[in-house]
Amino acid sequence: MLLDTRFNELTRSIIGCAMTVHRMLGNGFQEVIYQRCLAVEMEQAGLRFAREIEMPIFYKNVEVGTRRVDFLVEENVLVELKAIAELNPSNFAQIINYLEAYRLEVGLLINFGETSLKHKRFLKNQPRQKT
Repeated sequence: MLLDTRFNELTRSIIGCAMTVHRMLGNGFQEVIYQRCLAVEMEQAGLRFAREIEMPIFYKNVEVGTRRVDFLVEENVLVELKAIAELNPSNFAQIINYLEAYRLEVGLLINFGETSLKHKRFLKNQPRQKT
């Protein structure tokens, strides 16, 4: 079985930035605070990103609406942030659905709400998690 390495270096950089934020702030803040701090870290790391941008949602190749994404990094990696006690299968399903709807290949789900930073990398071809 081949290991899928799409955008590995980029996702490592994003996770490193998130770890710095979590190390500095710990858990307990609202998601928007982590989002702003992560933007500072990614900017300092030289990553190109857009924050809170409207992305088109597609269904059967038809644009059916838009939704704001937390981050789109280097026009390739979707980053969804949470500040909750624990990630759950519905959070996983959400990012898998976003990858499909936004026509993106790689996504990161990052949770600042736990005592240590939690993150999970998703690929568009991953099977959906049962909720």
